[in-house]
Amino acid sequence: MSKKIISINAGPRKKWNTDTLITEASKGAESAGAVVERFDLFRLEKYTGCISCFGCKKEKNKGHCICNDGLTPVLNAIRESDGIIIGSPNYLGEMTASFRALYERLIFQNLTYNKDNPCCNQIQIPVLLIMTSNAPDTMYIRLIKDYQQTMSRFVGPTDFIVSGDTLQINDYSKTDWEWSIFNSEEKKIRHENVFPQECKKAFEKGISLVKNN
Repeated sequence: MSKKIISINAGPRKKWNTDTLITEASKGAESAGAVVERFDLFRLEKYTGCISCFGCKKEKNKGHCICNDGLTPVLNAIRESDGIIIGSPNYLGEMTASFRALYERLIFQNLTYNKDNPCCNQIQIPVLLIMTSNAPDTMYIRLIKDYQQTMSRFVGPTDFIVSGDTLQINDYSKTDWEWSIFNSEEKKIRHENVFPQECKKAFEKGISLVKNN
């Protein structure tokens, strides 16, 4: 029976950096025999982050967020999956608000506040976490590792890819304002030479998500 991988884009732009890396990782998973179901968080029905209703803290709802909105199909699909690929661009030093909404709901439903058994998640679901940023690769490494640690604890073993110094637009000279903090030529060169290697890495990690878990 084929493994089922849930692919989630927490960025708004199609066919750009985050979307491309998620797509390549998904292709890798499919090449390893998995079936991939995709969600684009910016195109779902209205949803919010955790509303602190504590419904998931009742025994009958253990491990289930009871807030019913656009994220509910995503959470349900994750619960029945064999792995997750999720990617987000970095906005102002953090993941997108869409990512955070899903992250809050995904983690909090498994958090028990019980000292002896802090996590009620009975099935470890491996995660590939992807972050893109126009800052250098190493600038937000602490951020991505913090997410890795929490997701490994409450969802399943988490690996990550960081793609930094990304090309944001095709031609920086055509912007209304002068984006002078960026070296557009260097960004183009990196996008042409380094980004394809990161796409290959994403593809390979997509394979590993299926074969090694």
